[in-house]
Amino acid sequence: MVCEGAGSPAEVNLRAGDYVNMGLARHARMPAVVVGDIDRGGVLAAMFGTLALLDADDQALVAGWVVNKFRGDVGLLRPGLDRLEQVTGRPVLGVLPWLPGAWSDAEDALAIAGWRGEAAAPAAGDRLSVAVVRLPRVSNATDVDALALEPGVTVTVTADPDVVAASDVVVLPGSRSTVSDLEWLRRNGIAAAVSAHAAAGRPVLGVCGGHQMLAASIDDEIESGAGRVDGLGLLPTTVRFDRDKHLGRPQGAWRGEPVTAYEIHHGVTSLDAADPRAAEAEPFLDGWRLGSVWGTTWHGALEHDGFRRAWLVAAAAQAGRRFVPAPGPGFAARREGMVDALADAVEEHLDTAALLRLVEHGAPSGLPLLPPGA
Repeated sequence: MVCEGAGSPAEVNLRAGDYVNMGLARHARMPAVVVGDIDRGGVLAAMFGTLALLDADDQALVAGWVVNKFRGDVGLLRPGLDRLEQVTGRPVLGVLPWLPGAWSDAEDALAIAGWRGEAAAPAAGDRLSVAVVRLPRVSNATDVDALALEPGVTVTVTADPDVVAASDVVVLPGSRSTVSDLEWLRRNGIAAAVSAHAAAGRPVLGVCGGHQMLAASIDDEIESGAGRVDGLGLLPTTVRFDRDKHLGRPQGAWRGEPVTAYEIHHGVTSLDAADPRAAEAEPFLDGWRLGSVWGTTWHGALEHDGFRRAWLVAAAAQAGRRFVPAPGPGFAARREGMVDALADAVEEHLDTAALLRLVEHGAPSGLPLLPPGA
């Protein structure tokens, strides 16, 4: 288990969480390696403090340290690393260098900053502004990363209804708690802004939980226990939450562009035949489009370059923009390049043999414990 002990900056080389969470390590008795972000400052003190604040059972699982995002001569850092090993009794397993233009997926945080400006080609047509709503319980947030990579697309992550209203395209991403986040949208004026956006014929895209919010009604006794609640009513659909989670790797196509995605959800969205608008809805991947409102349960669809660019052209037309896809790096190739860069850095700068021993044998017994308040 790898934990990042000092929070999560906008761009990281190696990321495994926003805080040290030892619950999983305790449950499975797994060794933990704490990764500290030296770019934030005070990394050695933060590592020592992280260990000192843990109780004895958790301390016994912390098996080593990794320093991340170091710039400069590692030799200058060596005395501090030696001292950290002396006072904690745990080895420093490596120092990863700063890797410009490389980071790992944020997963459940809308951390798209790294993707901005990655595309080399300028926009050929109008710029397209996309507002991604920062839901409190956002999940599978990497769905929107590919939009930020696209030349000519400006992605803003926001909880401001005025920003939503001013954008060309609105995206409601996935949520770990659809009903709770829907109530948050209403309480903060964002639901009204999204509805007005759709009423003006400008595009709204909902993905998974965001798709569920677009429905006329949501019946949820599983995730929130709220029972039946009204959705935004922008699609002629209903949602029912099943006790079992639906998992899959679906494949499909839209306007001739192939898509391979993944799904992970309790809520099942269905077209409501009793809704007079249902006859006007057209299929969109596994979901539906009605006018300028689009919904799908599939995650990862926008990572497919052909599909993403075809959908952006259609959405831009609804927003009154002339969007012309520009040649640029494909999303999959860009991500693969970053993974390769990270893997090369790990191989070169970390003690992989020691890490493999931890994987095979667990944390060494008899690791020294720091007294409370050390």
